[in-house]
Amino acid sequence: MSAPGSGPATAVPGARRRPTRHLVRVVTAVAGCLAVLAAAVVAGVHTLGREPTVTLLANWTGPDARHFRDRVVAPFEHAHHIHVDYQGSSAESQVLSADMEAGTPPDVVVLTGPGELADYVGRGQLFPVEDLIPEKAFSTSWATPLRGHVYWFPLKADIKSIVWYPKGTTGPQLTQAGKRPEQWCLGMGSGATSGWPGTDWIEDILLQQSGPRVYQRWARGLLPWQSKEVERAWRTWKDLVGAGGSRDLVARALKTDYQDASQLVAQRPRQCMLEHQASFVRTYGPWKDAHGVYQPSSRLIPGARSRNTWEVSGDLVALLHDTPQARQLISHLASTDAQQAWNASESGFSVDSAARPAAGSADWHRSLAGALLNREAVRCFDASDAMPPAVRDAFAQATIDFLADPRDLGGLLKNLDSLRSDEELTWLPSVCDRGT
Repeated sequence: MSAPGSGPATAVPGARRRPTRHLVRVVTAVAGCLAVLAAAVVAGVHTLGREPTVTLLANWTGPDARHFRDRVVAPFEHAHHIHVDYQGSSAESQVLSADMEAGTPPDVVVLTGPGELADYVGRGQLFPVEDLIPEKAFSTSWATPLRGHVYWFPLKADIKSIVWYPKGTTGPQLTQAGKRPEQWCLGMGSGATSGWPGTDWIEDILLQQSGPRVYQRWARGLLPWQSKEVERAWRTWKDLVGAGGSRDLVARALKTDYQDASQLVAQRPRQCMLEHQASFVRTYGPWKDAHGVYQPSSRLIPGARSRNTWEVSGDLVALLHDTPQARQLISHLASTDAQQAWNASESGFSVDSAARPAAGSADWHRSLAGALLNREAVRCFDASDAMPPAVRDAFAQATIDFLADPRDLGGLLKNLDSLRSDEELTWLPSVCDRGT
């Protein structure tokens, strides 16, 4: 490469070219300018680098990620002058596992599975957070004590024991549709986590038919999968959605991603009109356009006996690196202001009793928020999310296999029981509570 500022000069045959005194001065001046510029750039980098950074991994992408950054993260960055390096991924469990193996985990993580977090506690990879969250802001099923400490708390929550249907549907139409498998919108696809819509169904059926005590024993690994209560839930699901029946219907469910299941509601004529899905589904797509309303699932599940009993899920915050900036972020996320940011929109709910929905929010949003905070209601955390990861993943795969061919239910349940008996697994001490 030529030196900066050099150019053609008159050459003397057979002699080495020597730069003129003028050329030396030019080269020196240019080099000096470049050195000053480089120093300025380095100084700028160091200036920017003085702002501490905290890394955070969560599953929010798209509108939810924008809501999180704008309403929750931005106020924290402005107040504390700490930059939050956010990574959103729909495969966050796999991303976190890979980061852990590489030795580069984020400082803070938001996961939907307390069972997965308990597994990390067992490996000594999480730090306690009880001194960073408001006292009594979250009940024990949301911030479950483990080994004498609290390792996570919910930033956002959703209700799962609900069935969505188009506004204007009459009671008799709803009842009749619930008895016809083709009227249930079902999509089992979700990438590496495919099958979880099926686990939600079976969990909720068990909860509504057998009650929270049976549900909790099962979710804690104390009730066999081959018990009559659990087997009955699987068979009820089979009859509701037509497992093993019409090949076209089963194929539709197996090939459809969960977020696309409700697209069939928008078709004319409608290809389905009911969806058993969590509250978050109301904020986008056909259910928003169809002004979807909901019924508690207990009103449509055969044999349901429970009332005011809800399966719930949560996005749970945990601490992986105990740094000052990470601790500040944890405290912010547990604050009522951050919790209120979800309730102020229709993107989700908070279980902090001090955080309330905005006055102008939709009726469905305010009523579901009320169910989450109702002291008389019983809330049970999503059982598969609360189970150890190995059991959770096998459960999800079993629902896919069962939907395609329900004839070997006994074999599927026996296999799940063999996993349950592993003494090295960490099970949660509680998944249900009454009130907040």
